[in-house]
Amino acid sequence: MNTAACFENGDIATALSVIHSEGSDFCPHAKFKGVSLKHLVKGEMTDNQISCHLVKVEPFCTLETHIHENNLEIHDVIYGGGVCEIAENKVDYKVGSIGVIPANTPHKVIAGENGIYILAKFTPALL
Repeated sequence: MNTAACFENGDIATALSVIHSEGSDFCPHAKFKGVSLKHLVKGEMTDNQISCHLVKVEPFCTLETHIHENNLEIHDVIYGGGVCEIAENKVDYKVGSIGVIPANTPHKVIAGENGIYILAKFTPALL
């Protein structure tokens, strides 16, 4: 099983329970075709301090330029590859890459031929 599949079907342990992530579906992104999200850890679980989302970008699709006004975002690439533009910096994304995106910083992700899965964490929580 690849790492992305492990996160898609893994467990989320809290002080009170274990949540099985396979029970939640990917949601298509409202604005970007070929992009979907699976909300693994929501702000309600962390007193809105952090959230964690599995982002799937289909082959050759783009998570277009956007900003998060009040959220620091950290990307962990767990499958596939592509290119991330963080402000003016163009970075090759591959498994093991980590991107740090300060609040109010424009960024986008362009998936390569195999698509890309990103574990995205936001502080404060995005949702």
